[in-house]
Amino acid sequence: MNDDAEPTVPTPAPADPTAAPPSANQPVPSPPTPPSTSPLSGLTPPAPGAGAFPLRPPGSGAAYRQTTGGRSTTQRSFGQPDPQEPRFRPVYPGQAWPTEQPQYRPMYTPPPPPDWHQQQARSYSAEPPKVNRVVAIAALVALVIGVLAGAGAATAVVALGGNNPPVTEQPDPPVGNGADPKIRTGSVSAVAAALLPSVVQLKVQGSDNSDATGSGFVIDNVGHILTNNHVVAAAAKGGSIQVVTNGNKTATARLVGRSPAYDLAVVQVSGLDAPSVQFGRSEQAVVGQDVVAIGSPLGLAGTVTSGIISAKNRPVTTGDSVDQASYISALQTDAAINPGNSGGPLVDMNARVIGVNSAIATVPGAGEGQSGSIGLGFAIPIDQARRTAQQLIANGKASYPVIGASVDMQFEGGARVSAVSAGSPAARAGLRVGDVVTAVNNQPVDSAEVLIVAIRTYQPGQAVRLAYERAGRARTATVTLAQQIG
Repeated sequence: MNDDAEPTVPTPAPADPTAAPPSANQPVPSPPTPPSTSPLSGLTPPAPGAGAFPLRPPGSGAAYRQTTGGRSTTQRSFGQPDPQEPRFRPVYPGQAWPTEQPQYRPMYTPPPPPDWHQQQARSYSAEPPKVNRVVAIAALVALVIGVLAGAGAATAVVALGGNNPPVTEQPDPPVGNGADPKIRTGSVSAVAAALLPSVVQLKVQGSDNSDATGSGFVIDNVGHILTNNHVVAAAAKGGSIQVVTNGNKTATARLVGRSPAYDLAVVQVSGLDAPSVQFGRSEQAVVGQDVVAIGSPLGLAGTVTSGIISAKNRPVTTGDSVDQASYISALQTDAAINPGNSGGPLVDMNARVIGVNSAIATVPGAGEGQSGSIGLGFAIPIDQARRTAQQLIANGKASYPVIGASVDMQFEGGARVSAVSAGSPAARAGLRVGDVVTAVNNQPVDSAEVLIVAIRTYQPGQAVRLAYERAGRARTATVTLAQQIG
């Protein structure tokens, strides 16, 4: 006998589970041969004795080798199984099966959860996934506004001088008091259905043949429409403003008033057949809440996108120069906003307006015509827009708060005072050139833009507490804000 040959061992039949396992010194009876015509099923394992060349019973000291290739039958690192290789058979009761699943084993499909029908019902009433749906390109967009940081001259004026007009109480025309939309489902489609009739497209033609497109929304029952100043600025010295409603009706609007400081404007269409919106409270907005933006991006009227509030109190500067710059403490959103969305509403899931879409961030180095939504959009909080709209309707102009000083726009680490107007609130509070303002009412200030934005969140006549440094020493001063028209 060749000592390297694989010994042949008869395969035992299934034993009684209560019986003791067979010993290597006891003879193992031969099992009955299974019927060759029995089909395999997902519930019955292969019958004992199927195949050939069984494994050696436990306890055997014989060599464990394969005569055809010298390769271990239990360790395979790669490659496909050899069709000539013997199949595995259990040698003793309870021996584990190989990890490879047989081809006949049926796939297990778990049963549906008990509340499957309720889950399906909720999927139709819950808000759909937040996806930016604007994937179109228009042929012509006249005006693009982006976020500018530190552009322009080296200094910006927080107030032009000490001879400011007195602070007076402004009348409060009723705006943003439209019918309660009563949206409670949180559905984007329901919000869109409630707001689309109130949102209009603006087409502006200037006297110098400049033009612009944008959006707006109806804020009262006499046809006043709130939009951005940069949308209608081309028609400020002559030109025309055309309003296109959601029902595709066109009417000519008149410019009621505008505020470059807050980048807001109001136009009016007599006999406008469109419902007014209802304002919410932007100060109650929370980061992460769902919002919907509506407008006419790239000339595509009636466009709806959804997202969330990404941040609050973002200091944003818009405009092409210091004289025309707007400083906004903005709501940041990732809802898709593109050129043409300017002036449209940003609304909560109860269909109440909480912001005016005004600006987008652009990729540094992007050329003209390459700007678009990168998930960084900014809206003017409606709490500020409400006050400005009321002033514009009542007087045709609006005021903003000032301290009567200029600040260095290139300085970092605070807002360094570069000039103080005689008789101004800053001069009366003891501020001097070279002082570095570091906080407004405990709100940190790390740049000139942040100081200007922080001041403009208050109203003329209010007192604010400034923290500043002079020659390395910390100081404080209380400043009563004056007002300036613009």
